[in-house]
Amino acid sequence: MANETARTPVQTTGHVWDGDLQEYNNPLPVWWIYAFYVTIAFAVIYWIIYPSWPVGSGFLKGVGSISYVNQQGEEESWHWNTRAKLLRETQAAAALQRPYYDKIASLPYDQITKDPELSSFVLSAGKAIFSDNCAPCHQAGGQGVIGHFPNLTDDDWLYGGTFEKISESIHKGRRGYMPPFGEALEAGQIDALANYVLSLSGLKADAEKAARGRELFHSHAAACYYCHGDDAKGRQDIGAPNLTDKVWLWADVPGAADDAGRLAAVRRVIAGGLDRGVMPAWEGRLSEEQIKLLTVYVHELGGGK
Repeated sequence: MANETARTPVQTTGHVWDGDLQEYNNPLPVWWIYAFYVTIAFAVIYWIIYPSWPVGSGFLKGVGSISYVNQQGEEESWHWNTRAKLLRETQAAAALQRPYYDKIASLPYDQITKDPELSSFVLSAGKAIFSDNCAPCHQAGGQGVIGHFPNLTDDDWLYGGTFEKISESIHKGRRGYMPPFGEALEAGQIDALANYVLSLSGLKADAEKAARGRELFHSHAAACYYCHGDDAKGRQDIGAPNLTDKVWLWADVPGAADDAGRLAAVRRVIAGGLDRGVMPAWEGRLSEEQIKLLTVYVHELGGGK
């Protein structure tokens, strides 16, 4: 017969339930105990170095400090905190970028785009500036939102897509406006104008109504030609859109489900007018170097001229 292995009695806490259910007293592994002590020691050291416990109306600021340059250009040391850390890291990054900004400021636009190193910097730094200041309206990729904000990636520009015009738009801002014709014109006239506008882009429209809309477009009653031009190709000097290029900014024609929806979208803009095409001026908010870099970035999104 095989010898039975002697077993050491298992230590219990002495607690028993239901007559035979006992609670074992198994000690934790030694390595786990030491690791627990290390975490306690780490916490105590952390509390000493960094801001930690609230005390009265303040808190323990810790013995750690951090230096940064204040608004007066003087180096200042303060107790460690995330705000001071962010300021120091931001200033360090700005110091690294300064040579590139200086070079961009001294060169004309066309030379900046021809320099591979500067073009790479414009792509990275410009994207950051665009994301922080422009993307909330124009979207992260610059594609805009129909009915609200222009698409910056196509070649259709309300005020012009040259470096100079883009810079002017960023510096001074823009305010688009179209008067509402809902009270000045009858419903049938607005319908005729909407059909004519659709026909200008080659979309399905009632031929008879479009013909009447064409006459109204060039008449003194509606005077649409005054802003959009006799050829309906718009006027960049006042930001009036081109109505013949199949690019839709204010009327969500591409998002309409059918011909009736497209007609209704154009009719709403004509009747209600527009007073929401507002872009703030960034002069004074951004530095001249940032505006110049942003100008090149927007120009290179794909639609610059």
